[in-house]
Amino acid sequence: MAKKLSEMNLEELWRLFPIVLTEHRDCWKNWYAEEKSFWEKTVPQAVRVSHIGSTAVRSIWAKPIIDILMEMPRECDLSAVKNILTGNGYICMSQNADRLSFNKGYTENGFAEKVFHLHLRYDGDNDELYFRDYIIEYPEIAHEYEKMKLTLWKKFEHDRDGYTAAKEEFVRKYTNEAKLKYGKRY
Repeated sequence: MAKKLSEMNLEELWRLFPIVLTEHRDCWKNWYAEEKSFWEKTVPQAVRVSHIGSTAVRSIWAKPIIDILMEMPRECDLSAVKNILTGNGYICMSQNADRLSFNKGYTENGFAEKVFHLHLRYDGDNDELYFRDYIIEYPEIAHEYEKMKLTLWKKFEHDRDGYTAAKEEFVRKYTNEAKLKYGKRY
């Protein structure tokens, strides 16, 4: 009998859920749209539900995991929304006072067909929207990002934290450029 996810250590989880990159798939926008529609009905007080991450960028390879950012009003009790999310198949992976991260589609046998990461935040905590829009607008930057990710893929295949950290400077640089260019867009 396989171990439960909650019984696995980080190394076991990273082995079961390695970094995998693939060419863009058209189905990702539909998976996002279905999930967005559900959450807009289930959590109507959400300020915005957005498709973020590389699956939102049609021109580049990505991990086949749909990243969703759900922004809530400042007066909202995030723990109440957490209960709704966990009651609908999401697992809370990390949390602090104003940021919670959830996933769905992680099983004891590996990834399900549809995999989601949902980032629950307060309205305005949305740098990912700036980065997404910038690399969509500037395909040469998107291609540079894709090239970097493909280079890092095998090196960090079983180290998600390392993979994310290795991309951090690039993402921060272009997020800052986007904020200068777009101003207070979100």
